[in-house]
Amino acid sequence: MGEQENKQLFEDTPVLKAVVALEIPTVISQLITVVYNVADTFFVGQVGDPNQVAAASICLPLFMLLTGMANLFGIGGASLISRSLGEGDHSHAAKASAFSIWGAGCTAFAYGVLIYAFRGFLFPLVGANAATYDYCCRYALWVIVIGAVPTVLSAAFAHLVRAEGYSKQASFGVAMGGILNILLDPIFISVLRLEIAGAAIATLLSNMAAVAYFLLLIHKKQDQLVLSLRLRDVTLKQGIPAEVMLVGLPSAVMNISGVLSNIVMNRLMESYSNEAVAGIGIAKKVDVLNYAVATGMSQGVIPLIGYNYSAKNYKRMMSAIKVTFALSIAVAVVGTVFLLTGAGVIVRAFIDDPATVRYGSLFQRIICVTGPCIPISMVIIAIFQAVGKKRMPLFLSLLRKGAVDIPAMFLMNRLIGVSGIAWATPIADIVSMTAAICCFIPFWKSLRAQIAQADPSR
Repeated sequence: MGEQENKQLFEDTPVLKAVVALEIPTVISQLITVVYNVADTFFVGQVGDPNQVAAASICLPLFMLLTGMANLFGIGGASLISRSLGEGDHSHAAKASAFSIWGAGCTAFAYGVLIYAFRGFLFPLVGANAATYDYCCRYALWVIVIGAVPTVLSAAFAHLVRAEGYSKQASFGVAMGGILNILLDPIFISVLRLEIAGAAIATLLSNMAAVAYFLLLIHKKQDQLVLSLRLRDVTLKQGIPAEVMLVGLPSAVMNISGVLSNIVMNRLMESYSNEAVAGIGIAKKVDVLNYAVATGMSQGVIPLIGYNYSAKNYKRMMSAIKVTFALSIAVAVVGTVFLLTGAGVIVRAFIDDPATVRYGSLFQRIICVTGPCIPISMVIIAIFQAVGKKRMPLFLSLLRKGAVDIPAMFLMNRLIGVSGIAWATPIADIVSMTAAICCFIPFWKSLRAQIAQADPSR
């Protein structure tokens, strides 16, 4: 797909076709990412040791911070790039991409160093105990310490490439890494008998392969892409750092808040048993299916919304928003029904430990019940990010993760025990969806007013 074809996709292609063209590859790549994350837990679970499954769950919050960094620079950079292209300013878009790429890589490197230096303090803080600490160290060394840079860059590259309309290529890079990880997991975990460390090595190698693919893609299409790897294009001027980081901040905050939420959840579950920790870890990873679809659909449409907003084509922008809402909610309903009805079978597929299966099945049914609420909140946050708004998506991101669910965990734990910890997630989903709708209605009315002002005959 050349530059002219990408411009046609943003400006002239029928809205439904354009939305589907951007969203399907993104959703597929998100689902494959979920599958390979779940694959780690699945293959580690085949070892039959709940402590290793629990260790993978305990390390998840620290790993999620890497996704937050990728979103900070990737989504923020993608929004600025698409808006710059909508205004026809290719130079500004190139500088935004260079800042995003180098900023993501340097931040990830510093994070990996800090995790290694403070591992003795951090792992117990996030829920590791005598039975799981060594397993946490083995897993984190490869996937978080050494793997920080490729993990962040592979995700950031996907966002930035997608901003120019290359959704299929962006998704292929993510999907390729995910499929490679799934293939390598059983080899490193079972054949080479590296157990939980093998899962981490497989993830590291798959992310390195994804980064290599994106570097080759950018080099091959350097005449068609505005993306720049040149260090000389990195600038702290023209408002680029602030624009990238403030727009990307809500997605990063959502990840960071999710990290804090998972830490609190693990610590509360730990007071019951390691089987409860393993059970909630499996349930949360499985429920990510709904979250992945919502994320894929919302992120996929950001370039289309941002481009048309800057080009002042509000009618096309609103049509894209309507289609995205309809498709994402419909898919979320189907996913929720599947997770509710198949909870026991799904959890048992991960580990044949009766206590873990009992906890995991209960938690999965509770957590996924508000699945259709997720896409509403996620799409609204993405819309605000696409048009360059900063405060509203930040507020909604904090509300969705951290501000509501953490207090609710403590309260519900006191009221009804271990199941109450899981009920905090649906409570937060309902509150955040309601707030998102209330914030979105005035914005929607303002768009309609601008269309009416431009076309008085309406």
